[in-house]
Amino acid sequence: MSTFKHWRSGTAGLMALGITVGAVAPMTVPAPSFAQVSAFADVPANYWATPFITELASRNIIAGFPDNSFRPEEPVTRAQFAAMVSRAFPRAGQRPAVQFTDVPSNFWGAAAIQQAYTTGFLAGYPGNRFEPNQNIPREQVLVSLANGLNYTATTDVNSVLGQFYADANAISGYARAPIAAATERRIVVNYPNVQFLNPTRTATRADVAAFIYQALASAGQVAAVNSPYIVGQAQQPTAPTTVTIPSGTSLPVRYDQAERILVTREETAPLTLTVAQNIITRDGTVLIPSGSQVVGELRPAEGGSQFVARELVLASGQRYQFNATSEVITRTERVRRGANAGRIVRNAALGAAAAAAISAVTGDRAIATEEVLGGAGVGALLGLFLGRDSVDLVAIDPDTDLQLTLASDLVLTPNATTQQ
Repeated sequence: MSTFKHWRSGTAGLMALGITVGAVAPMTVPAPSFAQVSAFADVPANYWATPFITELASRNIIAGFPDNSFRPEEPVTRAQFAAMVSRAFPRAGQRPAVQFTDVPSNFWGAAAIQQAYTTGFLAGYPGNRFEPNQNIPREQVLVSLANGLNYTATTDVNSVLGQFYADANAISGYARAPIAAATERRIVVNYPNVQFLNPTRTATRADVAAFIYQALASAGQVAAVNSPYIVGQAQQPTAPTTVTIPSGTSLPVRYDQAERILVTREETAPLTLTVAQNIITRDGTVLIPSGSQVVGELRPAEGGSQFVARELVLASGQRYQFNATSEVITRTERVRRGANAGRIVRNAALGAAAAAAISAVTGDRAIATEEVLGGAGVGALLGLFLGRDSVDLVAIDPDTDLQLTLASDLVLTPNATTQQ
């Protein structure tokens, strides 16, 4: 939870990012089109489906939960989809209603199911069943939209599917023609890889929001969104600009090698963190790809320890001088004489001085070198702690303590940005 709180504070900074233009004397454009702020606590500004979700929520086509969440990765049932599609496309019925045997009149979604059925968006199963609580696959959502909106493919179905989907053979026979028609209308949105439809995968709330939004956009009812995940959409070329991420922006990072880090208050220990999420613009341009490395070190600071970044290494291998810091961590863990060293160091990364302190105080000289961050050798530091009954070490939780704030503007050059 703490990590997410840090990230939410960071998205506000990303909203204010400026784009600088020019090679010699860049000037700042004050209002770039970065990802819009979501109304939901669990849909960050850089989430791939934020533009779709935010607009549909503003039109009351989709809604969140009482805790201000949207739960974009949750599966969608057939009843839930019926409710969404009925709100998105209110229209007169085209066929008589039926009474499904598994949809009692007092079922919460009974009216929406009847609306979706009579308007041609959804049908039942043999035995007059609707299966309202069954999760709906992605291909079934697309078939529903294509059928309900009367889409028809204008070119050869297999050619369309083969052109756009690497997994075209996985599309069910009944779904091939409707999905080809939906593809021609730019209804299909595939995340994380635009070339893979994953037709039988259960549709998430984010998936359905994106499909419905695109259907509305195809009908001219909402503005078009430029997203790298819309199948067949011609992406806008990236302009030859320089992008500036301003001082004060928070960046989400993670450290995967250990669940906690122990250092002494006095030591400096090298540390490399990983960028936890893509930092992107609204049009899908990746400024800092997830997985990029932040190289720096833990340094003594105000009675504790602080991570100070010095270099950003993008996934492409490009390097930038990087001035960012974490908050000062002052929380400590006391190691006492006779304590079990194995238990102390389990799932922990250690500064060399911290490793020496644990070894000296507990009497355990067998701390593995792979547990120790670079720096001075453990053996050379043992003498500093021999004879002590206890030692206090700074205890760092990487998930909550090492989120970074830029201490100065970070300027990225054009060839550092790519389309997601």
